[in-house]
Parts: sequence; structure tokens; C-alpha cells
Amino acid sequence: MFSPEAARASIHSRALLFTLAAALLAALALPSLSQAAAVMPLKTQGAKIVDASGDEVVLQGVNWFGFETANHAPHGLWSRDYKEMLAQIKEQGFNTIRMPFSIEALRSATTSGIDYGGGRNAALAGKTPQQAMDIIIAEAGRQGLMIILDNHSSTDDSFMSPLWYGVGGYSEADWVGNWKALSARYADTPNVIGADLKNEPHGEATWGTAAANDWRRAAELAGNAVLANAPSWLIFVEGIEGPVAGGQRLDRHWWGGNLEGVRNNPVRLSVANRLVYSPHEYGPGVHAQPWFSDPKMAEILADRWQKGFGYIHEAGTAPILIGEFGAKNVGPDTVEGRWIRQFADYLAAKGISWTFWAWNPNSGDTGGVLQDDWKTINSAKMGLLSGLMARKSPAYEPGTGSGTAPGATPPATQAPARGQRPAAPRVLWKANRRANRVTAIIKPVSGVSYSLSATRGKARRSGSCQAVTLKGKKLVRCEITLSDGSWKLSASSAKAGVSGAASAKRFRL
Repeated sequence: MFSPEAARASIHSRALLFTLAAALLAALALPSLSQAAAVMPLKTQGAKIVDASGDEVVLQGVNWFGFETANHAPHGLWSRDYKEMLAQIKEQGFNTIRMPFSIEALRSATTSGIDYGGGRNAALAGKTPQQAMDIIIAEAGRQGLMIILDNHSSTDDSFMSPLWYGVGGYSEADWVGNWKALSARYADTPNVIGADLKNEPHGEATWGTAAANDWRRAAELAGNAVLANAPSWLIFVEGIEGPVAGGQRLDRHWWGGNLEGVRNNPVRLSVANRLVYSPHEYGPGVHAQPWFSDPKMAEILADRWQKGFGYIHEAGTAPILIGEFGAKNVGPDTVEGRWIRQFADYLAAKGISWTFWAWNPNSGDTGGVLQDDWKTINSAKMGLLSGLMARKSPAYEPGTGSGTAPGATPPATQAPARGQRPAAPRVLWKANRRANRVTAIIKPVSGVSYSLSATRGKARRSGSCQAVTLKGKKLVRCEITLSDGSWKLSASSAKAGVSGAASAKRFRL
């Protein structure tokens, strides 16, 4: 879930407030808005996903993360029961959960951050992370929710790693082997519909080069391994960040967002009608891309979406799933809000599938559908997403970025403009529970300073940060030692006296 610096209703809910005339027109133009569950298995048909009856299915979901973190379990279970959480997701009209995980978590023996008081989460007690995943997936199926498994990282919390191998000693063979094991385990679980093979390849990842770091090659390798065990699964393939073989039309992309390589080097799978391409798209709250300060922002965005992945949809090459998009601000009074409203309008008009980032409120740069109490729905966000489910166009004012037109492509660590509020830092979190120490590794931006703090109730603690060089890369390492309990950690940025946004994460020590 990040930029060039770094994720994740039913088929359609009936639009009861449409006038009769509008409803008749919509019925002619749009797929069925039936609440009926999809008939499994799913497959692709040109730019659409269809069920076993041939009816179009638009995946409309949320990312509920946690299995990829040191907790080895979905977040929020420290205050709620998993069945209650799943029921609330379903009640909002979502039909899909994208479930991030790490290989380390699934190979581990224990979970943390789960409350068992008052009978909550009783079925998860004493279970391994893999067994906890089994239980949560089964309950999601009972509640009519489809699951996309997302390999978010190799080791816990290593979402910033660019490749599918090389972190924590995990090899490509380990990654493929993990997908073989998962596809064998869930091949006959109807609501597990597919595999998002690797979250946000970026950095040195290439496309179409046939090298070890060629993501297209690796996606075919792992995708075909999955299909050997689960031939009815959908295979979700994200893009990369850097240039692709054969050239491209845009000068920069989000992490995992560059699918321009599909023009000349599409992914080839052993089973037909199973491939879905899955870019990520974000607003200025994640990274201040130059188009967000351009007066022609709306035109630039529309052009980028068409050239970046829309061409795949329009040509009927394969369906698109926007695996991650999200924002803290969704109102028409901010640039971020205007971006996400225009994007929701684009998705609604095209009938493109999506999974919103995130259900969790503890996503530092986007927040979530839930508010910080882990119970209350953010009504503004849910209002926007409910309209998207109903294929309604949200109100937004086009062409209203601010500032000047973009210049040449900046490096990944470009400093923010003078006086501009710096973006939230992208953080790799690590917790040493034996020492009660939390470490935040930050990829720095020139001219920006960083700080680390922790809060628990009224208690507040401050950590220390210093510049370090790890494996030849200049980074900032922040550390803090805390007492036992549940703490909210915040890594904040500042530049020239202007405080930036914070990346937050909760740890139970």
C-alpha cells in the first residue's frame, strides 16, 4: 500500500432511492443488482468475473489485515469477537474480504492480540495462526463472504520488501511452496475464491525480462502452481513500480500499480479464464504525487487510469480488481476527497471490482471503515462505498487540484515542497516482546525529521530515532521500550516546523 517511495455489498445492492425511470435505465445499462449469492466457482469472461450460472459478479470488499503482522491474527480481536466483526462487514453490503498474511505467520505456532474474555473468540483459543485462519474463513463462508488470500509479506510486517523472496531467508521456492500448501488446503472451500500472489512488487522488480526479479515470470510460476491444486481459483496479479520491458506511456506508478507490461507481455496461466489483474491506487494522504497539485488533476487522473490499467478492461483482456484504495478524507472539500470520489465514479461507471483499504482503523495513512473504537462505522466513508456498490456517481468537483503542474519524474525520496505538510512515513514495524521493545524502520525523505511515540490511555512515551545504514540503504531507525500492555505506536514526520501525518500501529506487549 504505497507509492514510489508503499496496502489492500453483495454483487450489487439494490438502489432503492432511484426513481422508477432511473431504475429502468439502470437495469438496461448495468448488471443485475441482486443480493443473491454468487454460484461458485467463479471464472473470468473478457473483462468480467462471472459465476457458475453466467451471472456477472462484481467483487466489492474490504481488506481486514493482521495475519501479516506480529499478532498473526486479524486486528481488532483484542476488543471484539471475530463472528461479530464478520457480521458487521456483511451488514455494510460487502461481499468479499481480502485477507493479508505473511508466510512467517502461517508457519508460526501462536497468535497474540486476541481477547477471550466473556467467551469472545473462544474458537480461536490455543489455535495456530493457520488454524485461526481456517476458522475465520469458515465463518466468513457461513455469512456469505468470499475470501481472497493476499501474500502481503514474507516475514511479519515486512510489507515494504519489494520482492517475493530475499527477506528473512525466504526463497522463491518457499513462496511458491506456501501457495501450493494454501491452495491444497482450501481448494474445496467454496468461499475462498483466489490468490493475490504478492502484495505490491516494487523497487527492483521487473516485468517481462525473464530475470530472477521478473514479476511476470514469477506470477506465472506461482499462479500455475496454485491452479494445479485449485483449478477453479482466480489468480490476482498485481503490477510493479518501475519500468516494464517494451516501454510504457506513464512516467511513474504506485507500488504494484504498473500493469503497462500487459500490453506486450501478458501473464500466461495453465488454466484459461482465471486471470485477474490487480493494481493499487491511492491519494495524496499516502504520497504527494505531482498530479495532486496540478489544476488539471481530474484530467490527469482519468488519463492515468486508462493508460495504466483501464486499457486492459476496455479491451476485454481480463478483469480488473483494485486490490487497495483508501483515504482518510472522502469529502469534496479536500484534494484527497476529490480524488477518491472521482475514482469511485470511475469504478462505478466501469463496473470494476474492488477491495477497499481498509476495514481496520489502524492504517496510519488511510484510516479505515471502522473508527478507532473498532465498532463505530465511519459514516462518510461508508456512504461513499455504499454509493459505489449501487453504481451511483458521487458528487465531486473535477479539475480541482492545487498548485503547479508536475515537472520531471522525482526520485522515490523526493522532499516535499516548501511548507507542504509531509506525508506519513512508511514504516516497517518490529516488536521484541521479550524485551518489550518496538522498532520502527523508516525510509527517509530528504529534509524530513521523524519521531516515535506510544500512548496507552493517558500515558505517553517517546522513543529515539537515528539515521542508520542497513545493507547499503540509508534509513531511520526509531526504538522505544515500554511496559506490558496494549500500546498505540505512532511514527510521525515533520519538515521546517510543519508537522506531517503519522503512521500508527497497535502492539500488545
